[in-house]
Amino acid sequence: MKRILGLDLGPNSIGWALAIRRNDSDGSEVIEHIEAGGSRIIPMDAAIQGDFENGNSVSQTAERTGYRGIRRLRERCLLRRERLNRVLDVMGFLPDHYAAELTRYGKFKEPDGCKLAWRKKGDGKYEFLFKDSYAGMLDDFRQYQGQWLGDGGLVPYDWTIYYLRKKALTHAITKQELAWILLNFNQKRGYYQLRGEDTDGDKSKQEEFYALKVVDVVDTGERKGKDTWYDIILENGMVYHRPAPTPPDWIGKVKEFIVTTQLDNEGKPKTDKDGTVKRSFRMPKEDDWGLVKKRTEADIDRSGKTVGEYIYEALLVDPKQKIKGKLVRTVERKYYREELRRILDAQINFIPELRDDSLYEACLNELYGTNDAYRHSIEGRGFTYLFVDNIIFYQRPLKSKKSLIDDCPYESHTYVDKETGEQKTAPVKCIAKSNPLYQEFRLWQFVANLRIYQRQKEIDGILRVDVDVTDEFIATVDDQVKLFDWLSDCQNINQEALLVKYFKIKKPRGRDVPLPYRWNYVEDKTYPCNETRGKMLECLEKAGVDKGVLTKDVEKSLWHIFYSVEDKQELNRALITFAGKHDFGDRFVEVFSKFPPFKKEYGAYSEKAIKRLLPLMRVGRHWSEGDIDKNTRGRIENMINGEYDETIKDRVREKAINLTDITQFSGLPLWLACYVVYDRHSEAKDITKWTSPDDVDAYLRHFKQHSLRNPIVEQVVTETLRTVRDIWRRYGTIDEIHIEMGREMKQTADQRKKATQRITDNENANIRAKVLLTEFINPEFGIDNVRPYSPSQQELLRIYEDGVLGSVGEIEDDISAIMKKLSETDVKKQPTHNEVMRYKLWLDQKYLSPYTGRFIPLARLFTADYQIEHIIPQSRYFDDSFSNKVICESAVNALKDRMLGMEFIKEKHGQVVELGNGTTATVLSVEEYERLVANNYKNNQPKMRKLLMDDIPDNFIERQLNDSRYISKLVKTLMSNIVREEGEEQDISKNVIVTNGAITDRLKKDWGVKDVWNRIILPRFKRLNELTGTGRFTTTSASGHEIPDMPLDMQKGFNKKRIDHRHHAMDAMVIACTTREHVNLLNNEAAMSKNNANRYQLSRKLRRYEQTEVIRNGERKTISVAREFIKPWPAFTTDVETVLRDIVVSFKQNLRIINKTTNRYQHFDNGKKSMLHQVKGDSWAVRKPLHKETVFGEVSLRFVREVALKEALKCPKAIVDKDLKRKIAAMLELGYDDKGIKQYFESNKDIWHDFNPTKIKIYYFSKDILDKDGNVKDRYFATRKSLDTSFTRKRIESVTDTGIQKILLRHLESYDNNAEQAFSPDGIEAMNRNITSLNSGKFHQPIYKVRVYEKAEKYPVGKRGSKAVKFVEAAKGTNLFFAVYETEEFDKVTGDAKKKRSYATIPLYEAVKRAKAGLPVAPANADGNEPAFVLSPNDLVYLSTKEDIERGTISMPLDKGRIYKMVSSSGYQCFFIKYEVANVVVDKYEFSSLNKMERAITGEMIKETCIPIKVDRIGNIIEINGKKP
Repeated sequence: MKRILGLDLGPNSIGWALAIRRNDSDGSEVIEHIEAGGSRIIPMDAAIQGDFENGNSVSQTAERTGYRGIRRLRERCLLRRERLNRVLDVMGFLPDHYAAELTRYGKFKEPDGCKLAWRKKGDGKYEFLFKDSYAGMLDDFRQYQGQWLGDGGLVPYDWTIYYLRKKALTHAITKQELAWILLNFNQKRGYYQLRGEDTDGDKSKQEEFYALKVVDVVDTGERKGKDTWYDIILENGMVYHRPAPTPPDWIGKVKEFIVTTQLDNEGKPKTDKDGTVKRSFRMPKEDDWGLVKKRTEADIDRSGKTVGEYIYEALLVDPKQKIKGKLVRTVERKYYREELRRILDAQINFIPELRDDSLYEACLNELYGTNDAYRHSIEGRGFTYLFVDNIIFYQRPLKSKKSLIDDCPYESHTYVDKETGEQKTAPVKCIAKSNPLYQEFRLWQFVANLRIYQRQKEIDGILRVDVDVTDEFIATVDDQVKLFDWLSDCQNINQEALLVKYFKIKKPRGRDVPLPYRWNYVEDKTYPCNETRGKMLECLEKAGVDKGVLTKDVEKSLWHIFYSVEDKQELNRALITFAGKHDFGDRFVEVFSKFPPFKKEYGAYSEKAIKRLLPLMRVGRHWSEGDIDKNTRGRIENMINGEYDETIKDRVREKAINLTDITQFSGLPLWLACYVVYDRHSEAKDITKWTSPDDVDAYLRHFKQHSLRNPIVEQVVTETLRTVRDIWRRYGTIDEIHIEMGREMKQTADQRKKATQRITDNENANIRAKVLLTEFINPEFGIDNVRPYSPSQQELLRIYEDGVLGSVGEIEDDISAIMKKLSETDVKKQPTHNEVMRYKLWLDQKYLSPYTGRFIPLARLFTADYQIEHIIPQSRYFDDSFSNKVICESAVNALKDRMLGMEFIKEKHGQVVELGNGTTATVLSVEEYERLVANNYKNNQPKMRKLLMDDIPDNFIERQLNDSRYISKLVKTLMSNIVREEGEEQDISKNVIVTNGAITDRLKKDWGVKDVWNRIILPRFKRLNELTGTGRFTTTSASGHEIPDMPLDMQKGFNKKRIDHRHHAMDAMVIACTTREHVNLLNNEAAMSKNNANRYQLSRKLRRYEQTEVIRNGERKTISVAREFIKPWPAFTTDVETVLRDIVVSFKQNLRIINKTTNRYQHFDNGKKSMLHQVKGDSWAVRKPLHKETVFGEVSLRFVREVALKEALKCPKAIVDKDLKRKIAAMLELGYDDKGIKQYFESNKDIWHDFNPTKIKIYYFSKDILDKDGNVKDRYFATRKSLDTSFTRKRIESVTDTGIQKILLRHLESYDNNAEQAFSPDGIEAMNRNITSLNSGKFHQPIYKVRVYEKAEKYPVGKRGSKAVKFVEAAKGTNLFFAVYETEEFDKVTGDAKKKRSYATIPLYEAVKRAKAGLPVAPANADGNEPAFVLSPNDLVYLSTKEDIERGTISMPLDKGRIYKMVSSSGYQCFFIKYEVANVVVDKYEFSSLNKMERAITGEMIKETCIPIKVDRIGNIIEINGKKP
């Protein structure tokens, strides 16, 4: 008996099944039953899964990583501030109030700290410290802005810092003022620009930032929908063509633009036919900060001032302008560094402490008391160096990523441990791809593998497709060397450049006409050549240096500089030295300083390995026997002489048997070079034999995280190993493993993106075809001017088809409406899959039969006169794809029989075929056929290739079988380690069989598994019929059974297999029962010429044959026709259904919220650096986002309510009516009491006729209203939001400032309440321009952001300082724990005990706090009861029956229909879904508007009677309510 494991691997799922195979009485092996099966699901957010399938390469954690980077920047800023505080304190530069707030190590004693320039007085108010400097600044403003000051303009105290930064360049300032400047520079020190960040990535365009005045706005008269096109004439002559609903009010205003200019290959601007430069305009976005930075830097450079001077003098010119974000923008660090250096150099002359060497020594001792070596290295450098280079502008070197570089599979190095004296071996790291040696290595592979194909070539009078003509272009070794040399000077190459530029093939005329030749690589892809050398040559040309100087040694030295130096200044110094050594001149340094940095990408081998492999791959003058290393040369000599060498295996000698001279060891393919040098190919490093599940554990323990570069694929691979390990432990030895990997698992991001788009396009085209066909086959729909059975209407149909069906974008609204209409009709009136296929083929082949050239009328297309025909017959090659199908006359199809298309034409050309009804057709001649195929299928190369085949070449089949993708090979190798037999040396074991989705689908259909699936999911569709009161969700099959169906208007994106997790196990069962013979037959390996004799025998063995009568050449004959594949055993479908219904889906949990970290820090002992483990602190790392990034502040809002007079008199100032408030205030001053005031108003009703003593309106604040526990009843939180088009009247009402509310509402009303226009960029600008009038004539600052409040539950970030008043809300998906509490209550009448439940969702921050304290995540409830159990998302629960509850025990086995999965929780609510549900059938309808349930299908509230069950990785129930079953 043998145990076979079937695996169906997807991006977030693992389906598995075990099948048992035994030896039959005749010695053959027979699969007899399925032992077990299951589905393991790795829960994945729909957005993440969609990103993966669509090929989006952004990491799942990219956003969180970005926020973490910002937090780290702040932490480093604070660390620098602490170091700066310590030094300034030692120097005595800090004011007393500031120094008193610091600890010994420069930290603030209180979290909020204090400001150096502001001192707190005894009365609690603050005073500005540098009033003399402020007075000096006011004098400047009186000189430049006297009128503005006279009109009430105010100069903020904070602007004094810019005044001091300017003053400090030439005049003396105080020590405290210098300390303020130093702390200010620490806070804003500019952007550290790495090499290459200022270089343009796309050389085909140039982007520039402009701030230009608008001269005129011209209406062009052109329309775009509801908008009109306007020409915006700018002051420099540029014209911005822009659509807008109304003319932009821009004349005379300065507007900011990003102008993109298109460039030609020489870098010159492109022009249109009128000679106008091709430009496009857009408004700046956040992404354009780099362009804004360049413009700001250019302005500063032109001014000749420092940043501080530039800002201060700009304020003197216009004090109303905004500083942050407008005047002060991100500029490069060098500007700030130079300014501070100039300030310190100037102040050395005025402040003696800056010249005190002993004070400098004391500061070094303060910072580096234990690091003697470093302290001595910076002695005597002075305070300018200490402040500028050592503290404020210090930039730590980037951390080494060497650990992430893969190890070479071949080479290692031996070294002696200095401490122990032991000899150790360490792997060598792989080579950088930018290394010139790797560039040459890759290019030799490219040249060796290059093939040129002629798309169509006549050979012996027969038109052939894709003929290999490489020898016509690369005939000799010299040709190969010339091509290599040419490519060596190129950075990259594409098909057109190679064929047109190098091989001089003429490009055909006409748009989109392909070249007559193609290469064997992807046609629309660009491939790298020698990128390193190509970039260097490009720069040498710009520098005016002859390219002949770029020898291998110069190239390697220059590469090493660019690869190892990150800092721009260091690079400049290195280039100056290099240029001086080689006498290259200053222009060389200028050009090469802009050389883009190399990507940190690495090859598969080390430099050491490549040096040994390259000599065997070179050819011609590049090959030299002397380059072959001594060890390899010895191996080669032994191979040639046949001498025994235990390091040379027999298979290596077999592969090199034709190499009889050392000169023949050139131009070797990489795989053979590896065998010659290393006796193996690189994959062999992973070959091993795992003898027990513990070996799998050992592999997983040493598995390097992120080694697969794709976290989703890596997660599936590791979880697959764990699942297989558990199956091994539970069921015993596994003898064979059959694998099917999902397409997405094996594809690159780009391939996944294209595949997803192709699927979407095909789906849309199919839906459109269904709609059109349904209209045509149902005349009662009354479609105007369409008579499908009238030949005169053919042209109308074609026009309609080209305009509608040919568009594969989103389904238009009118078609969606028709779809809904059709869905409500009889299903029988909708086209079948076969009819849709016929229709699409008919369009694809331009309405002509490919073998006769006859026109196919639409009126006869769906009749028996025409059939779908396989170009390459199914009996010879299994290919059911669209590219292997055509529609042709039934009689012609019968005559073609088992022949290929071209084979049929050659044999039957000119033959007249009887079509019936007295009509005939003549089979085309070879010339006519070739002409028809060339004309009709020139844009469908795969189908054209198949139509012109007269035989099935082996290389055509081999291409289909080859799967060299890294992930696929890795999984096969790992699975091989489990089932490998002794002596197997191949990386893929013979006991691992790989199948694909097409094979599985074919066998599922033939073995009746699709019918099983219909029965499994049918109850959900019948329930939808009940919910909708229709029969739209089921139909009747041809055999009379009720089956699931989907209305036409809901078919887009729907796949009935994907709605239930158990389909993974179902596929795995088919995969487990798929033998190698099935795979060989269905993947066409048996169609290869060497296997032709076996193909028929295989087919006879695996398929059911049926005797059928046919008429051939006028004679009636009986032939055997292959039908469906035979089931593995008779009861196969019944067994599959039984196992499927018994499966409990297993879900991978991810509830690790915190874990202990091992933090290390640098320690210096006698100048020797060591890394020590941190022992202080708790060292916890939180594994989930604790909260959203938006920070809120709590606000107390003013509202109005009505109260009685007595209540209003408690706070008369809160009365809304001003007259009433004044009167009551006056009466209170006169001594009136409550009673007297009431009597007064009752006596004077004629005056106060609106007065109602029971309904007096008063103001109150939300924080004053408390609940019974003394807490604020309704809490409101606000955050700042930028104004945008979302600010409708309703949203404006949530602005906290009522004054700003009024301004915004008035502005919105002036635009007829159209928020799209009112709060567009132009609308906001207009509002701020007219803000005084909108504010009732009072001045108001421009409004760009407002505080918006919301009523919600939020929690503070911390307990101390500002963190206590900063509030956040829980991040989405972080409600991970739902506690269920139980208490016993006794019935007063019967005395019976009953359990009553209460519930609570535990916030993540609370769970983290308790986990850190070593407590359970869920606390006791208010009554002191501990939770009965805690549920988390993806936990399974069993819904107890009424009998179970009454009996107090659970009936076994569990009813699988009563198992639910917990989805989410909030407050006291908990939501579930049936455990097997993967997707809803009808969105927001099948279960609820939330696609989840609180109540079970049977009506019970799930949380009230459920009990938790625990399922292991392979779906076994191991706990029920905390107990073993």
